[in-house]
Amino acid sequence: MPTDLWRFAEELYQRPGVEAACLQLQEQGADICLLLCAAWLDRRQAACSDQRCDVLRSLARPWQEQVVLPLRQLRQGWRAPAQSDKALAQLREQVKRLELSAERELLQRLAAISQDWPSAAAAERGDWLEQLTPEGASHDALQVLRVAAACMQV
Repeated sequence: MPTDLWRFAEELYQRPGVEAACLQLQEQGADICLLLCAAWLDRRQAACSDQRCDVLRSLARPWQEQVVLPLRQLRQGWRAPAQSDKALAQLREQVKRLELSAERELLQRLAAISQDWPSAAAAERGDWLEQLTPEGASHDALQVLRVAAACMQV
């Protein structure tokens, strides 16, 4: 299993069904960077607590709102016009790469803040994915993410 969060996220996202599950969860209000971090922490057997989840949320929320979401909205807003405008399509691809770079930066920040959190016995670990998934999000999509992460080599 990749030891750094970015490589873990890349590998996990490429697994069958994960991209679709993540997009579905994102549409339902989930922060996919938080969920990828949650899966990583779970695989590292880090102890989950409300306080630690709050730390992750307080780090992720402003970055998502101020950096990632504006880029995503711009990219998505250009989807239709870019179909018939080659220059706009190229700019849209640049925005897409910038959005991915912003997500990578967020994952690096989440990893930095959580990398030294100690492991815990199975009974004390908690459920990172459940804790960091917004209420009402698809449990089926969450299960796809959970199963894919569990299948990754340790």
